Amino acid sequence: MRAMMHVSVAIRCCGVTPIMRNMQLGTPSGNPMTAANFDNQSLRSFLDMVESDFPDEILRIRDTVDTRFDMTAIAYELERAGRSPIVIFEKPGHGGANGMNMKVVTNVAGNRKLLAACLGVAPPDLPTAFRERCQKYIPCEVVADPAWNDIVIEGDDIDLTRLPIPLQFAVDGGPYITAGQVTARDPVTGVDTTGFHRLMLKGRNRLGVSLHSRRRMFEFQRRAEERGEALPVAITIGTHPLHYMGSMVYAYPPNVRKFEIIGGLFGAPYRVARCGVAGLEVPAGAEIVIEGEILAVTREPEGPFGEFTGYASYRSTQHVFVAKRVRMRRDAMFQSVVSGMSKDHILVSCITREGELLNALRRNLPNVRAVHVPHTSCGAFQAYISMKKTADGEPQTAIMAAFGTEFYTKHVIVVDDDVDIFDTNDVMWAVATRVRPDKDIFFIPGAKAAILDPTSDPENFTVTKMGIDATRPAGRDFAERLVIPDEQRAKARALLEAAGVRV
Repeated sequence: MRAMMHVSVAIRCCGVTPIMRNMQLGTPSGNPMTAANFDNQSLRSFLDMVESDFPDEILRIRDTVDTRFDMTAIAYELERAGRSPIVIFEKPGHGGANGMNMKVVTNVAGNRKLLAACLGVAPPDLPTAFRERCQKYIPCEVVADPAWNDIVIEGDDIDLTRLPIPLQFAVDGGPYITAGQVTARDPVTGVDTTGFHRLMLKGRNRLGVSLHSRRRMFEFQRRAEERGEALPVAITIGTHPLHYMGSMVYAYPPNVRKFEIIGGLFGAPYRVARCGVAGLEVPAGAEIVIEGEILAVTREPEGPFGEFTGYASYRSTQHVFVAKRVRMRRDAMFQSVVSGMSKDHILVSCITREGELLNALRRNLPNVRAVHVPHTSCGAFQAYISMKKTADGEPQTAIMAAFGTEFYTKHVIVVDDDVDIFDTNDVMWAVATRVRPDKDIFFIPGAKAAILDPTSDPENFTVTKMGIDATRPAGRDFAERLVIPDEQRAKARALLEAAGVRV
């Protein structure tokens, strides 16, 4: 990606767009358009849906913005104003310069209404719909001509510093690719996976990587390293929100591919294509694919990074990725996730954890009504469970099942089904009026926790977990809750609106 470079290209239509202006280009290949170019599984199709059906939920910033801090600040100001639209930055640049003339799309996953629309359901039904569909594994469809094969950059021509990668917080160790989906294959079983991992820009072809979730990707790298081998990896940038949601599922059979789970969310085979590293398959409709490997043995400082906890995290596995090839659409967009405690960073985690916990709980407790993982708990550390309690001890069973399902979760509160778990005020009211601390609160010391949890032990990453039974005693009289019937509330709202008061 130097001022002049040699690249292999296949152009699907005539003309040179601004993204290509500094590249020595080949001639049009004459290849026909394929479904992968404009299908309903790409980031672009999602943006088209929002533009058409929710025009107020997409915002275009046409003024020049600096990739250093500006984009993050804008997203947070929108959140403070109670808004969470998708934001498209038309002119991002580092100090006013944009090496690739790429638009930056951010805040794609920060709006529950838009994520629900992807599944064709109302926002309250989103966790249940996710829970049901992510269990319907659909084999992938491999296509031959992916959208990201327009431009191919290899070897010494690679320069990742020309991508509009944001520097989001002053404390960050450098710019971070935050929407990069890392794909790799288990060296033992051959089954692939994909997911988010921290990717810090360290040089023209070098990224720092942290695999601190300690799940499949961490194990794949460990197995490859045990053999003395690097782990072949493809990093995909620019994918549909349903890809995000499916990629964050973690409780599924070992022989199932994440792409099959994503297909279940789409209700159709997920279209993938083989890239040039170890035959790995990645989404055919992606914007950018970076091919390379995570090195064996090599460790380098990575971080700090403004994490979902709201703190700068210095904790890292300190792995290193080296890029061997970059492929992209001819008019590629760069996608970024707003880091820190933004909804863009956390909301999908909330929804996927709600679905995972609901899956686990309903296997043995069909009277569980709903689960909520609030944004204010960093989308991870706290869960509220609503149930129709039929016997004492059921809340404790639900709490233990939740801890056994999601090790990030450290506080679980169980409430009766008359409590709105999506209203933290209502949950805290139940805690205040139904909890007897000596009987209804219990602790589990020395439990496995998230490395990034600032309260976890810095050496073994354990915490003491807490469960709270905020339900009424079963089979005994208890104070009756004051309730205004729905029809009376509706009448009150109508009277207020007639008086000129909007509620």
